[in-house]
Amino acid sequence: MPTLMESEKQTILRRFLSALLLLVVCGYAALLFAVDRAMHRPPEQFGRFMSKMPMAVFLVTPFETMWTRARAGNVRVGDVAPDFTLFTQDKSSHVDLAAVRKDKPVVLVFGSYT
Repeated sequence: MPTLMESEKQTILRRFLSALLLLVVCGYAALLFAVDRAMHRPPEQFGRFMSKMPMAVFLVTPFETMWTRARAGNVRVGDVAPDFTLFTQDKSSHVDLAAVRKDKPVVLVFGSYT
């Protein structure tokens, strides 16, 4: 039968472990919130934020799922494309989608040649 001191030690240990677990859960929730908020910012700001994070963040968070949801957007099939501005390839001027769309249909192709 445990003595009174052992019972008190067990109670203290249980409270300590409960507090530690609560701290870990709150810290994890804060990390998820911070990463999610950063993912909704422009790429430059997100890059600066993630450059300060250890690589373990990619392992302990559902990073890919969060990224897919953060960058999903809200354009649906059949919607008119939102207007945007891009620099020309030589960066001497810019082109607005609205200006090009007036004359003829526009097809945008995104890809990587790497």
